[in-house]
Amino acid sequence: MTEGKIKYRGRIAQVGIYLRKFLRMFIYQSDWIVLPIGAVIAALVTLVTGKNMFVTMEGTNYGSFALTCACIWNGVFNSIQVVCRERDILKREHRAGLHVSSYAVAHMLYQLMLCLMQTGVTLLVCWIVGVKFPAEGIITPWGIVDLGITILIVTYTADILGLMVSCIVRTPTMAMTVVPFLLIFQLIFSGNFFNLGRADFVKNFTISHWGMDCMCTVGRYNTLPMTTLWKTMVRFKEVYVEDRQPIKELVVYMKENDLVDSFKVWSGQNSSVPSYEAIPVNVWHCWGALLIMIAVFAIVAVIALKLVDRDKR
Repeated sequence: MTEGKIKYRGRIAQVGIYLRKFLRMFIYQSDWIVLPIGAVIAALVTLVTGKNMFVTMEGTNYGSFALTCACIWNGVFNSIQVVCRERDILKREHRAGLHVSSYAVAHMLYQLMLCLMQTGVTLLVCWIVGVKFPAEGIITPWGIVDLGITILIVTYTADILGLMVSCIVRTPTMAMTVVPFLLIFQLIFSGNFFNLGRADFVKNFTISHWGMDCMCTVGRYNTLPMTTLWKTMVRFKEVYVEDRQPIKELVVYMKENDLVDSFKVWSGQNSSVPSYEAIPVNVWHCWGALLIMIAVFAIVAVIALKLVDRDKR
């Protein structure tokens, strides 16, 4: 009788059944371990880059990239094995009446819960380490809220990417084999540090590109001082040009007249990036691109699950 009732449960009811199952797994099968691991990853990243993040252009650039990569790492490892590790169970339940769309939606809701908690943990770690959050937001009145939404969307996009891969591959071993290629692709093809040449368009298909662009925008990158030019001048101040040291003279003059900070601001103003301009359209553009990725990954995941009965292994 029980089997008959479960077999004919509607799609919404099945979502609830599997969501409760995943919540029990979170408590009793140590799925909560992703939270302390995420905290450690965030701590390692912010300890290295947090001091100058949202303070200087360079610090914001490197810090945003590192934090984006940490979010991608957390998201992918949340879900990369969740489906393939119970593939045999899924096949049996699918033949008994399981709607794979309900199963996928339950996973997506559960993963969203994980990503929300990881976002909170990441922001807490950043605050403890001393990251100077932007005071004003672009979409909301608070910079930390804009940053938190960005971290959540980046983490969740990577999470659904991992879920899609887990629906496609057949074993946990195969899933973990794919992970390094996913992470390397995100690192190299973000378009922020490497010249991609003719492959520049590929950056539009990476989570890292949109995540970093959004964090730099939220962090008001274009309004921050740039220190690279000043440090370069200090490094080469001893260079002689026809028995003179013109760079040293300029460095000494700016120090004596308290012009160093003004020079750094001027350097930043002349190194602005249009896509980092602190305007709502840039933030919405990044969030929209990531949300489209989430939709595409989810659709592919459902399609892959619908073919589960064809798996003869």
